[in-house]
This record gives sequence, C-alpha cells and structure tokens, in this order.
Amino acid sequence: MSSNTFKQAAEAARTKTSAMGKQGSETVAAVGNDFLHTPVMRAALPFVNGGISGMVATTVIQPVDMIKVRLQLAGEGIATGPKPTPLSVTRDILAQGKVLDLYTGLSAGLLRQAVYTTARLGFFDTFMKSLAQRAKDKGSQISFVERASAGLAAGGIAAFIGNPADLALIRMQSDGLKPLAERKNYKSVVDALSSIVKSEGVTALWAGAAPTVVRAMALNLGQLAFFSEAKAQLKTRTTWSAKSQTLTASAIAGFFASFLSLPFDFVKTRLQKQQRGPDGKLPYKSMTDCFVKVAKQEGLTRFYRGFGTYYVRIAPHAMVTLIVVDYLGWLTK
Repeated sequence: MSSNTFKQAAEAARTKTSAMGKQGSETVAAVGNDFLHTPVMRAALPFVNGGISGMVATTVIQPVDMIKVRLQLAGEGIATGPKPTPLSVTRDILAQGKVLDLYTGLSAGLLRQAVYTTARLGFFDTFMKSLAQRAKDKGSQISFVERASAGLAAGGIAAFIGNPADLALIRMQSDGLKPLAERKNYKSVVDALSSIVKSEGVTALWAGAAPTVVRAMALNLGQLAFFSEAKAQLKTRTTWSAKSQTLTASAIAGFFASFLSLPFDFVKTRLQKQQRGPDGKLPYKSMTDCFVKVAKQEGLTRFYRGFGTYYVRIAPHAMVTLIVVDYLGWLTK
C-alpha cells in the first residue's frame, strides 16, 4: 500500500470517528434535553432550582444570620443598657470559640432552605406560570397585585411547612447565650429537632408559626413580587443587559423584603427562642402578646434593631438566591 493511500485511509478513519463522536454527544444532549422536558421534570424543576439556589445563598450568608439573631435576643425585656452592635456581637462570638462558631446552625439553615425555599420559589414559579398563561389568553399583562398575591401565597405555604427547621436554627444559634449548665450543645439539626420533640412534644416544632408565616408573606411580598415587578419594569424601560437587570431588581427586592419583614422576624426569633421558666410559664403567650410586651418594655424602635445587619443578610441572600435560580432556570429551560 502506497504512503498516499495509507494517509487517505487514516484520514477517512479519523473523519468517521469524529463524526461518530459528535453524533454520540448530540444524542446524549438530546436525551438529556428530552428528560428535562418531560411533564414531571417541568413541574419539579422550579422546586429543585429554588432549593439549590436557597442553599447556596445560605452557605454564603450564614455568619450574618448568626449575628442578626444574637442582636435580636440581646437586652430582652430591658429598655435601657448597652446597645450591642454587629461588631461587638461578632467579637463576643469569636472570643467564646472560633471562627467556625459563626456557622453554628448551618445544618438547620440548609434544611430550612431545602424545605422552605424549595417550596416558596417552586410555588411562586408555578403560580406565575399559571397567571402568565391566563394573561396571555386575555391579551393582557400580569398586574402587580397578582404578583403580590402569588408571593404572599407561596411564602405562607412554604413557611408553615418549613417552621420546624426554622425553629431548630433559632435554638441552635441562641444556645450559646445560655449559662454553660443550661446549654443543650446541639450536635446537628437532627439532634436539635429530636431534643425539642422529646422535651416539649411534636407540636412545639410549630412554635412561632404565626409570625413565621406572616414574616414569610411580608418577605415574599417584598422579595418576589418587587423582584418580578422591578425586572419587568427594567426590561421595558432600560437597555441594560439581562445580568444588570437581575442584579438591580434583586437589590431593590432585598430592601423592600427587609423593611416589610423585620418586625415579624424579630417577634418570630423571640417566640422560637423562648422556653418555660421555673414557674412553667412562657414569657410570651402569642405573637400579639410579644408585640405588645416588647413595645412597652423595650420601645417600638427595638423591632428595627439591627436593620443594617438584617438588610446585609436579606439583600445578598435574595440577590444570590434570585440570580442562581434565574441562571438555573436558563440552564434548564
């Protein structure tokens, strides 16, 4: 066989192999694409994407959340006295242990996101698709009231489902404030949940559920409804890139989410942290009782203590969550 004939045969073989490899990769991609477009996956993807985005955001923001909780619990029942700052709280936490103490309750935070954010973003996306189809059929646009209603409903449903994980998170983060002899020293979220059930009963897992649900509804009204509305307005009124629109809309949403939800978040933290005293009574009887007592004993401004820290916790969390879920939605469309 001549050298030219050999070269031609080798080239033909390489071309055939390359074509087969390309065809194989296209087949795999087609199969993957078909799987993502099955009815079951189309219904599940908003929930899956929501859960993943929430867990990514929580891992980034957890230290700020720890400081926020400690700020809300400082000076309970006292109107005067030293006012803690984010810096002083951080110093106290680091002085008692190590840097990783700022990640106390991360397992509970991740479980909460796996349940709560999966549900709220999944339900919101499902509700919005239904509203979009209805608006399309009518030849109209989705109104802000409809966006707000979708956000309120998704937040309320998800918060009730995720309350046990939220409760475990607060208990784990506040445990370090107790005297050494009274600390539970929870090893993980599973340990915290089982300990609460053993000592207080299953129904205790839904302690503070009312303010948790109201907080989530207020948070979602600010976060999801304002994000959706801001993104829609930026799309029609600016020529910015999609990334710039998403980033700006999420920052706007983070502010409104913080402002609307902080008082309820404050009360939720107090109710979920409380335990029966030596007389067998709880410090607060209900959400309303907590609002009234805090207002009388500590002043109305106490509800907005740590707003800066809360915004730094909520806004980046909202931004990371919404950007990641947007990106995942683009990847799986």
